[in-house]
Amino acid sequence: QVRLVESGGGLVQAGDSLRLSCAASGRSFMLSALAWFRHAPEKEREFVSGISASGFRTLYADSVKGRSTISRDNANDTIYLQMNSLKPEDTAVYYCASSFLNMQTMEPRNYDLWGQGTQVTISS
Repeated sequence: QVRLVESGGGLVQAGDSLRLSCAASGRSFMLSALAWFRHAPEKEREFVSGISASGFRTLYADSVKGRSTISRDNANDTIYLQMNSLKPEDTAVYYCASSFLNMQTMEPRNYDLWGQGTQVTISS
């Protein structure tokens, strides 16, 4: 079964850090761009960060730029999102997604496989 499984979410205080992980299985994702999106209550799904298949190119939403780092380990089909200086507005369910493209993209329609999500809650 081809799937993405997120982990690493939790409840932390503002200013803390979290590292989210997404493990891919069922096939190789070495040729796929991967990304993180998030969905907060009463808000639209939002692109957070993406990384190209090679891992050499990354893209960040303005809301997390400078506070987050995306990386990937192609040998283990895993991507990570290190988030620092967390804010209450970062509270959301974070989803990992795989694209049918090899270049990172902000458009959800370019992603054809999604994980179940991991809850991130930041208290003030």
